[in-house]
Amino acid sequence: MRNWKIRPWPAVALLFVVVVLAAWLRVDFVASVDHRVSHDTVHYDIMVRQLLEEGIYAYKDTKPNAQVTPGYPLFMAAVYKLVDYREHDPFPYIRYAQVLMGTAMVVIVYLIARRLGGLWTGLIAAMAAAVYPSFIWTTGAILTETQAALLFTLYLYLQLIAFDGKKAVHAMLAGAAMGLTVLTRPEFLLLIGVSYLFYWLWSREAARAAAKLLLFALLGTALVLSPWVIRNIVTLHEVVVASTQVNPFAAGTYPDKNYEDGLVDRHGKTQMEVAMERLKVGFSTKPWEFAKWYTVGKLNYIYSKMFYGSGHQPYYPVIPYGRWFHMALLGMGIVSCLVLLRKWRQPAALIVVLLGVLTVTRLAFVPEYRYNFTAMPLLIIIGSLGGMMFLRWIADTYRMKWRNYLPGGRRNEQRDFDHHTGI
Repeated sequence: MRNWKIRPWPAVALLFVVVVLAAWLRVDFVASVDHRVSHDTVHYDIMVRQLLEEGIYAYKDTKPNAQVTPGYPLFMAAVYKLVDYREHDPFPYIRYAQVLMGTAMVVIVYLIARRLGGLWTGLIAAMAAAVYPSFIWTTGAILTETQAALLFTLYLYLQLIAFDGKKAVHAMLAGAAMGLTVLTRPEFLLLIGVSYLFYWLWSREAARAAAKLLLFALLGTALVLSPWVIRNIVTLHEVVVASTQVNPFAAGTYPDKNYEDGLVDRHGKTQMEVAMERLKVGFSTKPWEFAKWYTVGKLNYIYSKMFYGSGHQPYYPVIPYGRWFHMALLGMGIVSCLVLLRKWRQPAALIVVLLGVLTVTRLAFVPEYRYNFTAMPLLIIIGSLGGMMFLRWIADTYRMKWRNYLPGGRRNEQRDFDHHTGI
């Protein structure tokens, strides 16, 4: 058993099985159900066709705008062109491309978890990501979620490498990955600053060294975002780094999504004006209702259920008791976050910090299960790490012989192997 532990091929074989399972589940889902098309997908389709046929980039309009970032629409446009959208329905091809994206994300989840907790932590996290129902259902949705999750986990992996190696090139690559993530979903932009603030506090690096890495990370982000920013300056005559969409923020000011509560007069006002007035009136006249909505109310919407994609028939269950699996991942992730916060000067705590910032950020907007889809890879990684830490504690407490083969065991030569290989 000891020799098996330090050889790479069994690990590669197990990872291969997990990846094949992940790919098969996603392909089987895409091929075996009738997929519904969401409201947003309809408008993405109109937008992409308008871009290809008239050269106008605009969402829900015929004049150029920056309502949505271009990452996903440009991906759609590329597929439309490749398959000749006038002759073929491009949606099935987009779904199969998202099968590849979702499967790649499983591999990145493995790499992150393995880097933080060792081989078995990586394999457990990859297995959980491979069969988590929401990750599979979302491959059928022509929406940003699958692409955003892939790019965000890629950023996290590259950022951990940059923190470990302290090389400018790695920091720049992480920044570039963040730029691609922001072009898909703009709410991630502030996380790069949060990451380096954490790094400076955790590593006790000199401010100059941390600032150098941050500078190269921002450079990578800026290089990726610059074509979009320049387009907005030239076409819209304003500086727009991400997007100008206000609706998610404005819609978030309606407790329990009661959009006809009549709290303020909306006539003749912009969405932002209505939103700010609602916050002012709401917190002054109904403080308990609004305080509850902006805390436990939105948290319940965000985390209590899985995102089911755009819908499909017949129902594709993926695994039995998927709802309980989701709750177990959520519970294990929360417990692991609390444990890691006790000893936060370690790379794994970065995931806890980013998860916390993402959660707080989303409390400002309308709560939707899909908006928190990208938090689930982080919860799976943290939960897997916490699970292995718990096994380590049990093994040490009861002096079980197999404790030496867990991460941190004295006969676990896997630690050196893990550090020097890229598997």
